[in-house]
Amino acid sequence: MGVTKEDVESTLTSALKPSHLEVIDTSGGCGASFEIEIASEQFEGKRLLERHRLVNGALAEQMKHIHALSIKKAVTPSQWKPPQ
Repeated sequence: MGVTKEDVESTLTSALKPSHLEVIDTSGGCGASFEIEIASEQFEGKRLLERHRLVNGALAEQMKHIHALSIKKAVTPSQWKPPQ
């Protein structure tokens, strides 16, 4: 069973209700590998490690089939700054 970018987006959207979510497939044909930027109100008052745990917890089932996951940003909506 392969995990797709759409699977990751759907799971994170359902679990964390992000105001911003970007999932980039970085696998290049070598297993499932993704980079994630996410902004969610559920991160309010949480340290970075706790935020990463929320993302990893939401993706627990998919993580069994994901080769690599890089969480580039896990911020609150007020902390989110789009690239310029």
